[in-house]
Amino acid sequence: MSDDLVQYDVAEQVAVLTMDSPSNLNALSDAMLAALSGALAQAGEDPAAKVVVLRGAGKAFCAGHDLKEMQAGRAAPDGGRGYFADLFDRCGALMQMIPALPKPVIAQVHGIATAAGCQLVASCDMAVAAEGTRFGVNGVNIGLFCSTPMVALSRNLPRKQAFELLTTGDFIDANRARELGLVNRVAPTQGLEEETMALARQVAGKLGAAVRIGKGAFYDQLGMPLDQAYAFTGAAMVENMLMADTDEGITAFIEKRKPHWAG
Repeated sequence: MSDDLVQYDVAEQVAVLTMDSPSNLNALSDAMLAALSGALAQAGEDPAAKVVVLRGAGKAFCAGHDLKEMQAGRAAPDGGRGYFADLFDRCGALMQMIPALPKPVIAQVHGIATAAGCQLVASCDMAVAAEGTRFGVNGVNIGLFCSTPMVALSRNLPRKQAFELLTTGDFIDANRARELGLVNRVAPTQGLEEETMALARQVAGKLGAAVRIGKGAFYDQLGMPLDQAYAFTGAAMVENMLMADTDEGITAFIEKRKPHWAG
């Protein structure tokens, strides 16, 4: 992991990953993709962290791919075909890491989140945005349809609204993003970190093993027919019910006291 591109901090059971390349608006360069992948892997295995917050340093959350780096890739003998295929494979792998991570990931968004930056927000489990933040999948404005960002976006937004953004290249603001389901909460700019951390700490206060089981089941059942989804999630609840900490949690509720969880 490139320590200077992604800062990693843990406090109160929350791992905070800060993309730290403000000079290019935290663009997803080759180095940033590698750094983020490494930081997410570290957070997933970190016993001190139960929740992950992803944010950007400087004026913006993330402006998407590094277009100058992409243009340089055209210099390859094949005109860039191999480089571009590898780039989008690596980016897709990063986006898939987030729902696969055994801990909730919350995007803390400010400034702009465009193209692959908007994809990054859409890939997170939850998102909190500052007032005035702008979101867009604007590649169509420069002749590049945001096909890979479309995957995450179309799984967050209603179909027609997602398609409108993809084909017009228009921005939406934070309040509209909340209305459409791209973000959970909108906070004043000065209160963004406080609002995000309050949500993160609330989730971190739950039984980590239960949240891990629940997150995995949440994403797995989405693509299943209804009957298979109920069978699958029923099995997940059996696994959860048989845990000693769950027994303690239910007993504590009945006895009107706080649970004493080992995990």
